[in-house]
Amino acid sequence: MKAASRIQTVIEILEKIADSKIPMDNTIRDYMVNRRYIGSKDRAAIVEMVYEIVRHYARFGWLLEQSGVLTTARNFAIADLAWHGRDMTNLFTGEKHAPEPLTDEEKDWSRKLTDHAAMPVSVQVECPEWAEEKLRAVFGDAFEDELRGMIDPAPLDLRVNTIKGTREKAGDMLRAQEVQTAETPYSPFGLRVEGKAFMSATKAFSKGLVEIQDEGSQLIALACDVKPGMRVLDYCAGAGGKTLGLAAMMENKGNIVAMDIDPRRLEKGRSRFRKAGVHNVELRCIDDDKNRKWLRRQKETMDVVLVDAPCSSSGTWRRNPDLRWKQYGPSLDEIMEMQVDILERVADKVKLGGKLVYATCSLFREENEGQVEKFLENHPEYKLCNLQYNWAYGGFPCEGPYLRLSPLRHNTDGFFTAVLIRQ
Repeated sequence: MKAASRIQTVIEILEKIADSKIPMDNTIRDYMVNRRYIGSKDRAAIVEMVYEIVRHYARFGWLLEQSGVLTTARNFAIADLAWHGRDMTNLFTGEKHAPEPLTDEEKDWSRKLTDHAAMPVSVQVECPEWAEEKLRAVFGDAFEDELRGMIDPAPLDLRVNTIKGTREKAGDMLRAQEVQTAETPYSPFGLRVEGKAFMSATKAFSKGLVEIQDEGSQLIALACDVKPGMRVLDYCAGAGGKTLGLAAMMENKGNIVAMDIDPRRLEKGRSRFRKAGVHNVELRCIDDDKNRKWLRRQKETMDVVLVDAPCSSSGTWRRNPDLRWKQYGPSLDEIMEMQVDILERVADKVKLGGKLVYATCSLFREENEGQVEKFLENHPEYKLCNLQYNWAYGGFPCEGPYLRLSPLRHNTDGFFTAVLIRQ
C-alpha cells in the first residue's frame, strides 16, 4: 500500500469516526473487517496515525480555527503531517486511492502551522471543557502535568496466570519469541512489554499463561485480597478480566459468581476461563429473572463483593482518546445514578466481616470518593478500610484510605478503589 493510500484511508476513517455513534476502536474494526486487502503493517500505520490525530484533537482543532479553515477530517490529516514536518508533495497527488492535491490555501496555512502563545492550557493538555473543572478539583496545581501525562499511549501490560506458571516462566517464554518484558513495579503478577508486540502470536498468550491487563486493573483484584475457598461475587464482571485475576489468587478453590447485565460479554469470558484453566467461576446474567431471584437469596453469603462499576471511563483516555470528545451511552448523571443503584443492590450480600470493593476507571471525585461517602452515610454497618495501612502487597504507595491511580504518577490507567468492611 502506497503512503498516499494510507493517508486517504486515515481521512476516510476520521470521517466515519466523526459520524459514528460507537467508540472509535469499534469504528476502526468495522472499517477494516471489510478491507482484508490492507496488510498488517499498513493497518498498524493507519491506526497509529488516526490515534495520533485524535490524541491531539484539541490542539489541531484550535490551530485550524486560528488559521481560519474548517475542522474537517482532511484538514486534521494535513495538520498532523505538517506538525511532524512531513513532505506532502507525493502524498496528495489525486491519483487512484490518493487524496486530492493540496490547494494553494492548504499549502499556505499548513506551512504556517505552529503553536501559539494564546493557546489555552486546557487545549495544550487536551482537556475537554466539560471535564476541566472536575479534574482541576482532583489534581489542583498538578492539573497541567497530570493531563499531559494522559496524552501519550499507555504501555502494554500483562498479568501472569499463576494457575499455569510463574512470572519468571512467562518472561522466559516471551523472550524466546523475542518479546522483551520487565516486571511491573506494583503488581507481583504483572509484566510490562517493551516496545510493540503482537501478543496473539505468542505461546504464552495462546496457552493462557498471560492475559493482557493494565497494571492498575490488576491492583483492583489485589485490593479484594481474596483467598482460596472464599465465596466471591464479581457483580459487574464484563468479559471477565478481573474475574480471571481473582480466580488465580484463589488457586481455583472456592466459588466466584460473575454477573453482568450483558450476556454477550459474559459469554466472551467463558473461552478465556477455559484457556486459563479456571473452573471455579459461575456465570449469571443480571437481566435473567431466575438470576435476579437467586441474587435476592444471597444475603450475607459473600466473603467479597467486587463492584467494578460502570463509569465515565475518564481514566482510560490514553487508550480511548475519543472519550474526551464524544459521549457514548448514558450521561454522567445517569451513570452516577446507576452506581448508587448497584451499590444498594449488593450491600446486603456481604457477610459480617466481609468486604465490599468499589472500583471505577474514572478520575472524577463525584464517581469515586463522593459515591463512597454517600454510601457510608446510608450504611453505618460498613466502615472504610484504610488501604494505606492495609495493603497486603508491599511496595505500593497508597495515599490515604483509597487506591487512586494516575497515568502520570503510576503509569497505569486512572483507577479508583475503595474497600468497605461490613461490621
